[in-house]
Amino acid sequence: MNTKIIPIAVLIVIAVILAAAAIFAVDEKEQAIVTQLGRYIRTVKEPGLHYRIPFVQKVHKFEDRVLEYDSAAAKIITSDKKHLMLDNYARWRIINPLKFYQTVRTEFGAQSRLDDIVFSEIREELARHEMSEIISRNRAAIMETVGKQCNEKAAEFGIEVIDVRIKRADLPAEVTHSVYARMKAERERIAKKYRSEGEEEAVKIRAKTDKEKTILLAESYRTAEKLKGQGDAEAIKIYAEAFEQDPEFYAFVRTLEAYERSLKKDTTVILPTGSEFFQYLAPSVK
Repeated sequence: MNTKIIPIAVLIVIAVILAAAAIFAVDEKEQAIVTQLGRYIRTVKEPGLHYRIPFVQKVHKFEDRVLEYDSAAAKIITSDKKHLMLDNYARWRIINPLKFYQTVRTEFGAQSRLDDIVFSEIREELARHEMSEIISRNRAAIMETVGKQCNEKAAEFGIEVIDVRIKRADLPAEVTHSVYARMKAERERIAKKYRSEGEEEAVKIRAKTDKEKTILLAESYRTAEKLKGQGDAEAIKIYAEAFEQDPEFYAFVRTLEAYERSLKKDTTVILPTGSEFFQYLAPSVK
């Protein structure tokens, strides 16, 4: 009884092992190729369970997602002979697993190839442009051109270069200080220019204000003198009219006003007794 069960169990175990070895899974983030004794058999891009001949066929899996290449900063020279420290990156993916496997084998090998391609194309393309274009004006168009050229060259490795971009473009450390010093001197020159223009404008404004002040004071003085003259003339006219109506009463009133202005408290006035000034105070004096 036992002698019959053992062979069956062994066969079952062997069948399970063979089935496990024959089945392989491909994740939705992966793609694979199947080789048989080093010879290409097929490409598998659909996720799920797939079959192979156990121990004869081998499965090589690769990323199906977008990958990133990030290079170290390197020095490049622009068309106007300016040095820049350039730090760039690229996004890429494997579109032909077989060609990828035959040429670069692994992602590390692909990164090495991309390093050569991307840096070479960037250095060659940026050498055709001035620094101002690279930093601001035409960077997007320049990098689009670089991306197309890199993609064409990377195609032979089964790679698609999706995008190439500049992360940072700085001046080398040895020239940064001199550039900053030149920028500082330029800003100081502009500041001095603005200050001198401001002082000039301030002088003009003060001169104009002083002129307007002088004119305003002169006009005010002229108007005041004119009004004063008119007032004096009107007063003289009133006095004359009052004198014509009653000369003696007018003289009396004017004399009383003179008394009020001159004879204050504790005031001593020495005049001859016949003075007209006292004619109303001492009418009996002859």
